[in-house]
This record gives sequence, C-alpha cells and structure tokens, in this order.
Amino acid sequence: MDQVSLVIILLAALLIPLIMAKFKINSLPTAVMEIIVGIVIGPSVFNFVNTSDLISQLSTIGVIVLLFLSGLEIDFSLFKKRRTALTPLEQKNAVNTPKYSPVRLSVYAYSTIIVLSLLLAAAFKVSGLFSDFWLAAILFGTISLGIVIAALKEQELLSKAFGQTILLISVFGELVPMMGLTLYASVYGSNSQSLWLLLLILAVAALLLLRFKPFFRFYQNINKSTTQLDIRLAFFLIVTMVTVAESVGAENILGAFVAGIVLKLLNPSETTRERLDAIGYGFFIPIFFITTGVDLNLRTLLTSSKTLLLIPLFFLAYMVAKIGGYWVLKLRFKQANALAGTALTATTMTMVLAVLRVAKSMKTITSDQSGAFLLAALLTCVISPLIFNKFYSAEKEDLVKTAVHFIGANLSTVPVAQQLRKGWYDVSMYTNHPENYQTYHAQVPVTLMENFTAQDLQDHGVFDTDILVLGHIDAERNYELAKAAKAYGVRRIIVRFEDRNVLNEHEDELRELGVEVYNTPEANITLLRALIESPSTLLLLNDTENSIYEVRVLNHLYTDVQIKNLQFAQDITISQVIRNRKLIAPNGNTTIMYGDRLIFTGNKQTAAQIRQALATAN
Repeated sequence: MDQVSLVIILLAALLIPLIMAKFKINSLPTAVMEIIVGIVIGPSVFNFVNTSDLISQLSTIGVIVLLFLSGLEIDFSLFKKRRTALTPLEQKNAVNTPKYSPVRLSVYAYSTIIVLSLLLAAAFKVSGLFSDFWLAAILFGTISLGIVIAALKEQELLSKAFGQTILLISVFGELVPMMGLTLYASVYGSNSQSLWLLLLILAVAALLLLRFKPFFRFYQNINKSTTQLDIRLAFFLIVTMVTVAESVGAENILGAFVAGIVLKLLNPSETTRERLDAIGYGFFIPIFFITTGVDLNLRTLLTSSKTLLLIPLFFLAYMVAKIGGYWVLKLRFKQANALAGTALTATTMTMVLAVLRVAKSMKTITSDQSGAFLLAALLTCVISPLIFNKFYSAEKEDLVKTAVHFIGANLSTVPVAQQLRKGWYDVSMYTNHPENYQTYHAQVPVTLMENFTAQDLQDHGVFDTDILVLGHIDAERNYELAKAAKAYGVRRIIVRFEDRNVLNEHEDELRELGVEVYNTPEANITLLRALIESPSTLLLLNDTENSIYEVRVLNHLYTDVQIKNLQFAQDITISQVIRNRKLIAPNGNTTIMYGDRLIFTGNKQTAAQIRQALATAN
C-alpha cells in the first residue's frame, strides 16, 4: 500500500505541470496546485493516498531540500557597500528620491511587518482565539521566498530595483522567522538545550565555508559526470548542518537553510544550481507539497466551528501584517506597484509549513489550529499572486546603462569616453589636473578633484561603478588604485600602464586579482598584426552600421537553446562563445548556456536590442 500511495503521488507530481501548461494556468504557483491536488487525492475527497513512514520520510527530506535551495537563492551582493540600484541616468529621471536603496527599503518594510505581527499576535491572545503569542507572531511574519521568486522571475524583475526590494523583504520574511522558530523551540521545546549551543551552527558553517572555498577553484578541472563533486559537496553540507542543528536542539530546517547559505557563499556555477534544482523540484519537493495537502483532512477541519472562524481571521492577519510595506514601497515606486509588491509579500506557505511541523511535534498547537493556519496560508498563495499580476506594471525607466568611471582625462581616455556616451554607457571622468579639466569638461562630464587617494575617490563615489578605467599617466598610482578598487568591490577594472617596467612588476598580481591591464604600444602591435593577418579587421572597426559586441547571457529564455533556434539568429553572427574562461568556436548546433559570454557582430541598432534581451537577468 505504501508503494501504491507513492506511485500516485509521483504520478500527480508529473501530471500537475502538464495540466497547468495545457490549460494555461499561470496565476497560481505550482506548489499551491500540488497542495490542492494533495487535498483532492487525500482523505479530504477521494482518499486515494494515505501517508506512511516512507512517504513521511521523503516529505521531511523535501522540506529540508526546499529550505536549502531557499538559502541558495539569497543574493548577498545586494548587502555589499556598493552604489544604489539607480544609475546616474535613472537618478535624473526618477520620480521618487533615489536615496532609498533596495536594502534600506527592505529593512524598513520588514520592520513594519515585525511590529504588526507582534500587535496581531497580542490581539489574538487577548481575545482568546489563539493563546500562543510567540508562535502567532512568527507565523504572521513569514513570507514564502520560493513563491515570490517564481512570480518575480515570470515578470523578469529580479534584475530591477523593484524586484530586488521585494526579494530582500522576502529573504527577511524567511530568515527572521527561521531564527525566531529556533529560539522558540529552544525555549519551549522539551528536548531543547542551552541557547549558546546554537552558536555552534554558525561556527560549523564558517568552518565548512573556509574549508571548501579552495575546492571551488579547481574542482571543474577534475569533475566528471561519474563523480558530480559539486552535488556530493552540496549533500554533504546539508547532512552535516542538519546533524549539527539537531544535535544542539535546533530544527533541521535551520541547518538546511544555513547549508544553502554556505554553498551560496562558495559561488557555485549556474550548472550546479540547475542540477540541485532538478533534484529538489524534480522529486523531493513535490512529494513534500502534495503530502502536505494529503495531511489536510478538510472533512474533519471544516466540521469545527472554531476552525471555520479562525481561517478568515488568520488570512486577514497574514495580509494585515504586511500592509505597512505599502507606504514604504511608495517612497520609491508608484502606488500600483507598491500595492502589487505588498500583496506579493503577503504570500506565505513554505515557512508556515515548517513552523507548523515543529509546533505540532512540540504539541504547542492543536490539529484544528494548525489546519486553520495552513488553509489561511493557502488562500494567500491563491489571492496574493492574482493581486500582484493585476496591479503590477513596468516602472518608468530608461535603458539601464553600464556606468563607466574614468580616472584621468587625457588624449587616451577622452575620445573613448565620447564614443561610449553615444551607446550603452553612462560615462563620468575624474582628473586632478586643472588644465585638463579646462580643456575637456565641455566635451565630456569631468569632475576636478584635488587628490587622487583611494579614500578620496571612495568618498566621492568614484568606485561606485560597473567599470572603472584607470587611465592616469602615473602607472604606480594606477596600480595602487586598482588594488583599492578591487578591495572595495568594483566588478571590472581596466588599468593603463605606459611604463612597461611597472607593468612587468605588477602584472601577475593584478591578473590574479582579476584586473584587466593594457599597454598602448602592445595594443598597437596587436592591432597591426590583426590588420595584416585579417585585412577585414579595419573594415569592421570603421563600419558605421555594424560593430562587435560582447554580452553575458543572463536571460534564461535564451539558455539551453541551440544557436540556430534563437529567434534572432538571422540578425547577428556569433563568432565566439566564452565558457568557463575557455573559447568555443560555435556553430548552429552549439547550445547557449547560462553565463556564457557571446562575441557577435550585427547592425548597431538591432544588436543593441538583442544585447539588452540577452543580458536581462530573469
């Protein structure tokens, strides 16, 4: 019988996405449909499936893998001391003040959620409807990160300021309740141990991070399809952190979540993440969601008058707890989008399931109350995405240009800056020579600075850029500033060295840091050689209609697709594919992978649109 129930669950997991695609059901997340189907095939309706020890164990693994993948979704680069999400061009056109970064907005918004959750929990306790104040506060403050990410991906918003803000609010909505649940279980659980032992989880996580960081620098050279070292490492981290968490009296889901964070900080490749998603969402996680629906016996729950009363009240509490975020989001985004974002953050399911599982094991909540919380959470997953899709519309944004800051205004840098300003780049220049400022400030945006120390440049926001070009004539100064900029976190740094002796001394060090260096005489030699070996090079460089482009593929719509099947394959010519720092000579059958860098030629107008489409992260 156990095997039959498992076969039915797996068949349901297979058919649900097929049916949703067939009937174009896009308004509901797949996870919600899986819970609904679980209710239908469980004791509530047809009673085809009953949970057994085997299914319960697989369901437990499912929630562990789900929380692990949630930890893997956090983008820690958003917390770095970097420029605000608005480019200088956006700052000129933004309706709202640009001082509200996604991180600041998310902190403000989730602070209101904490306050409202505490007030609502107090109201339920005073009214006698639900007496466990801390458990209610934790539940009302939860947000379903997985469902929020899915909704933002569908709208291709993860790369935009709005999407980043909602994502960070949701991260807090999973992380803070997770920590709250751990403290709750430690204080009120019968098997709890000293709270200070929880620090061991962080200590072990830090040890694992430091121990395996060098691993990711070389494993690609020894990884084979028969070893799958990255996947083995992922499951080692999961089992280790879950074991440590349970050993110190915490919940296994906290260990899984921390394991996901550790792997995220190791910077796994996109291929690793895709394989982990395939394992989790292809097998374990659907079992968890469907089993959750099976365990909901509506026939029993809906016969209780108290449960029928609690369901709408809990639903309102979930929604009201998030309403403060509306006024926070209005500080930067238009009203309709503030409403849409607030509605989306009211979606809660994943952490509710985890919290209720722990609370039931601790016997601090009845089955009727647990069912009411869960059904109310299910309603938020149905209604909130509908509200979001109804009200969201694109913010008024100009083309997001790449910010390029030049240090040094001279004959080598100014002509380049002038040409870049006509295209995809937002250019600023900085000089400490008054005569150069007088000569060039009318041609390009130049800022005159007294000093060019690393601290002065950092204080003036010069390092807050996508690309930093160190074009100063002083090679030693360029070297020192390059190291400081790299430590600050600038993604791309290009350094000019006219003195070959200085370049020879520091070239290996800078290349090891990922800094790009060039020497004008050598660049001229390379160009001349290219003209001799390929006479058409000059024609291509001087062509006013076509040009050479390089773009990193971040849009999943164009990944795992052969070049010949790209919708714009006839408009461009892809000459090189750079994958894992290796050049690939492409043909029509070459499959584009996430993170590939494409070097292509095409019409300047058409190519710019294609480049934007490929580089739009979703």
